[in-house]
Amino acid sequence: MSTPVTVCRRRWDDPDAIALRAAMTGEMRQRYADRLADPIHLPDAQAVAPTSVAWTGVAYTADATPVGHAALRWHGPDLELKRMYVLPAHRGRGVAQALLDAIRETAGQLGAARIVLQTGDRQPDAVRRYERAGYRPIPVFAPYHVLPYSRCFALVVRPTLTLPAKVTALA
Repeated sequence: MSTPVTVCRRRWDDPDAIALRAAMTGEMRQRYADRLADPIHLPDAQAVAPTSVAWTGVAYTADATPVGHAALRWHGPDLELKRMYVLPAHRGRGVAQALLDAIRETAGQLGAARIVLQTGDRQPDAVRRYERAGYRPIPVFAPYHVLPYSRCFALVVRPTLTLPAKVTALA
């Protein structure tokens, strides 16, 4: 069953975005609870700096309930997908696909040729979702090589040319 959602651009420090990222962190701590000696996140010095974020999206249901989050930040010439998360009660309802569609469109508009991401080995649901969306495994890239259970993926994107309103493309 699909839930109609709208993905809205938000600031990184938007309260809905912060709450969804906190929910994600809580879930990841539970999934990796038996690996206390192994980090599940980068050290604070390597965490996502708000100034590095190129785009943050929050998915809302028709009644304005925030149910999903994703962000993009520059990683060299690529855009890196960060903090992709859908609340458990809304999984399997099209929210992740709506976020991935918005991510792909935004990456093209920003001129990126590729989206890269890192996830963990205990997130097979995320891996399946990314693979169904066309992401392919790549070698673990810095700085995630310090996280022992990292899995990395990439999606080639076609940059889109956004023309000003009064300019038309030549045929």
